[in-house]
Amino acid sequence: MSIRLLLDENLSEALLARLPSAFDGSSHVRQLLGEGRSDQEVWNAAREGGFVLVTLDTDFERMSVMLGAPPKVVWIAAHNPNNRRLSALLDAKAESIVRFVGDPDASFLAITEVSGAPARRSPGSQH
Repeated sequence: MSIRLLLDENLSEALLARLPSAFDGSSHVRQLLGEGRSDQEVWNAAREGGFVLVTLDTDFERMSVMLGAPPKVVWIAAHNPNNRRLSALLDAKAESIVRFVGDPDASFLAITEVSGAPARRSPGSQH
């Protein structure tokens, strides 16, 4: 079974061609909705289309906590990521994403970079 990801507007459409085969049938927000859509519109499109939302936007973490799944949300905690690094990260974390999607109680997954700088913490956060 293939898991369909919906890449948020803050991610490049070029990533679609680099996704592992586990994510065949994935799409990009601009392909489905065009540009400049609100977070709520993106959320609704992911929910109604049966997608797992992949984003760099922390607003979707709050929505996930408040509204629950669907859609499930994968938040990429990366500092200034480029397509090569994002592609490598999604490839390295593909198995974790598949397990997350299969967990009926999980609604939010944060993934961090494979190499390079660690994910940034907000001021005052605990280690």
